Amino acid sequence: MALVVLAVGAHPDDIEFVMSGTLIRLRDAGAELHYMHLSSGSCGSMTLPPEKIASVRKAEARRAAAMLGAVYHPSIADDIEIFYEDSLIRRLAAVVREVRPDCLLAPSPVDYMEDHQNTARLAATAAFCRSIPNYRTVPPVSAVDTPLAVYHAMPYGLAGPLGEAIIPEFLVDVTDTRRLRAALLEAHGSQRSWLDASQGVGSYIDAMLGMSRELALHYPRVEMAGDRETERVTHAEGWRRRLHLGFCSPDYRPLESAISDWVYRPGLRSDGVG
Repeated sequence: MALVVLAVGAHPDDIEFVMSGTLIRLRDAGAELHYMHLSSGSCGSMTLPPEKIASVRKAEARRAAAMLGAVYHPSIADDIEIFYEDSLIRRLAAVVREVRPDCLLAPSPVDYMEDHQNTARLAATAAFCRSIPNYRTVPPVSAVDTPLAVYHAMPYGLAGPLGEAIIPEFLVDVTDTRRLRAALLEAHGSQRSWLDASQGVGSYIDAMLGMSRELALHYPRVEMAGDRETERVTHAEGWRRRLHLGFCSPDYRPLESAISDWVYRPGLRSDGVG
């Protein structure tokens, strides 16, 4: 059976910024992809009202999901309203039970923005509750007792809110996916002017590629991956696997197993932050 992967981001375009290269690798390895951002993107414009920009961003996200070959799941909150609270946990847990993922990709639990951090917490709790029969989701979906590995992506800017470095547990070589990654982010065209005006991001594609370029510096100059010798790795995405307790066995690592030729574990360890 195909590996089932559920990618959860906070806002439309968050998945593209920090996860898309890995998702392309997993898709090409035969995985079934699911794509969900918790927020509608309702605050992502300086000129359009919330309902209008949310509609625009939903269409953009659907387009990006289609480009990935992923199943799109609708949002369940609005911007700056992603709180760690009961109703969102129950709604997200219903999606987890419905999808039955082997692998859940979530934001970093430490990030510059609260929506991102809360999404990481919500995703982890929803995944934890998937197998608890007495936990009632909205809408009701029966509990599933299957192993699930939760992986956290790198934070935007590769640092926590106090500027502390966040160190990846392992890296995925995404060098030859950069054109498709750029096209996926470009699908969210409404965000060009918004990110520049609100956060000083002059080119959101350059910002995305800059992060993956920086992570690639942790690769050796020539890396043996599986049976092939790679060229210089110039772009990478970083990941940390959440502790297995409550989710799966200690050695269950479906992401690394599915795309092992593209995975590199640098001589870096997390300093315990995040």
